[in-house]
Amino acid sequence: MKEEKKVVVRRKGRGHGAAHHGGGWKIAYADFMTAMMAFFLVMWLLSISSPKQREGIAEHFRMPLKVALSGGQQVAMSASVVPGGGTDLAHSDGDVKRAADEDDADATRLDAMKTKLEAMIENSPGMKALRSQILIDITAEGLRLQIVDSDKRPMFDLASARVLPYMRTILRELGPLLNELPNKITVSGHTDAIVYSNDGSYSNWELSADRANASRRELLVGGMNGAKVLRVVGLADSAHLDRDNPRNPVNRRISIIVLNHQTQERFERENTGEATMAMPARPPAGQPS
Repeated sequence: MKEEKKVVVRRKGRGHGAAHHGGGWKIAYADFMTAMMAFFLVMWLLSISSPKQREGIAEHFRMPLKVALSGGQQVAMSASVVPGGGTDLAHSDGDVKRAADEDDADATRLDAMKTKLEAMIENSPGMKALRSQILIDITAEGLRLQIVDSDKRPMFDLASARVLPYMRTILRELGPLLNELPNKITVSGHTDAIVYSNDGSYSNWELSADRANASRRELLVGGMNGAKVLRVVGLADSAHLDRDNPRNPVNRRISIIVLNHQTQERFERENTGEATMAMPARPPAGQPS
């Protein structure tokens, strides 16, 4: 009888290093890829949005969460669980879409006013002669109209806030036109860098403020509604039009800005101190206030 062959079975034990080669890395990698997809999706959405839509989105997210949840100004009246959003993002129920629509309508009104102002200047013999001293452009704050000075044709008496006749004509013709828009305005006065007085009792700060206020009065005489004026400021020589030549006469100017609604709302919040200043507590009876 032949001798049966013995089968030898060898068992190999697992090394401790095998524990490091499980499937956990796959989960981490999947999370990473999901985050990258979300990032690129956000970047793509921002790239196809208009600047006004991006401003509306940024304004929405600047509001503190506590204010939004408690029914702040930017909270929509819709039943959406996302404050400020609507059931349909393409619909105008959401605050972001509504803000973008308001911005577009505002920009259209200001562009139309710019065109109308330019046409008025061209059609008015008195103002057409002063065309080189009237600058009109659109800024981040709104429609800006600047009336600049000239050595040959100054707007005011030398070192004075007395308005000269041709400057008075410009302002009084502008007054009724500004009533056509609901937007409020600011009026600012600017001077050049020439020192007005050495004793400091009456400086370019006072002079620029007085000239801005004199211009406001002429607008009112021309027929502008006084409630449209939101700010009147004197900026002296702090904001030159010609930065390379601070003494250039064009730095002496009056700037009238028809505010867009975003800037107007910001100024109104600043004027009222909304969300920045608490009313002082009343002192107890018998104590001086």
